[in-house]
Amino acid sequence: MKQSLLLLHGALGCEAQVKPLARELSAHYNVHTFSFSGHGGQALQQDKFSMQNFATEVKEFVREQGLPSVHVFGYSMGGYAALAAAAATPGLIRSITTLGTKLDWSPATAALETRMLDLDTMRAKVPQYVTQLEKQHAPTPLPDLLAATATMMRRLGTAPLLTPAILATLDVPVQVMVGELDKTAGVDASRHFTDHMTHATFEILMNTPHPLERVNPDLLVNRIARFIETAA
Repeated sequence: MKQSLLLLHGALGCEAQVKPLARELSAHYNVHTFSFSGHGGQALQQDKFSMQNFATEVKEFVREQGLPSVHVFGYSMGGYAALAAAAATPGLIRSITTLGTKLDWSPATAALETRMLDLDTMRAKVPQYVTQLEKQHAPTPLPDLLAATATMMRRLGTAPLLTPAILATLDVPVQVMVGELDKTAGVDASRHFTDHMTHATFEILMNTPHPLERVNPDLLVNRIARFIETAA
């Protein structure tokens, strides 16, 4: 019987972001995806647009789908939500692989991240990306999604869900991967936080930036599958 694998998208993404990866992995696993609230056309409610709620959505999806022994791959924000869900609900997840997940949250790092969410600047620098986001998240207005994301980041900066002390309590195998050129997650910060996890491995993907579409897909599939087999 195939093992269950849940793929989680990143901030400003939706489940379509991980669909190419799902197609590659579906030959070997029962692959599941979903879009976090406020993403991919899901209703955006300000009071539910938080990392804490995204972690709850992971827990609820796993239970509603009847996945008692699920492995998780989380890209960027999805990795943080998976780790937070595992920390809050021991035994929920069998293994977690993260890629490009920013673990170093403080008021200063949150301020740096939110600067990138200015719509006028985005339209000037990456107009095609803005058009893609508008289509991907319709009918939610993009300014609303950007504002909600910025608020979520500032809250994380003030009160991170994953402190070194909390990460040290995780009793689940975790594979932390970060691109050598990833300036969002950061190699040094990712290594530092990984060191606090008892059952974690760490790998730098050479010549790899943050965007998921810039990651070698064959390498990513290999790393996810290899880790699942060692954690099984």
